[in-house]
Amino acid sequence: MLAKLTSKNQLTLPKAVVSAVGRFEYFDVAVEQGRIVLTPVRPDAARGVREKLESLGIEEGDVEAAIEWAREQPLPQERPPL
Repeated sequence: MLAKLTSKNQLTLPKAVVSAVGRFEYFDVAVEQGRIVLTPVRPDAARGVREKLESLGIEEGDVEAAIEWAREQPLPQERPPL
């Protein structure tokens, strides 16, 4: 099967390939012995959180300090039902 690379470096996967592996939104891209290898992946939510924290410059120690601070705060008083 042939697939054409566009001027914007976009590639459309042939329908037969998508049917064989299923529909995925993300692919891990690797080069192995001169070949481009696409591996379908399902990114997990934790990865997205870690990437967001990293982009904000928040490190593991910052998260631990925030958790410790929150644990030291008094719990709000329960209000009787109205």
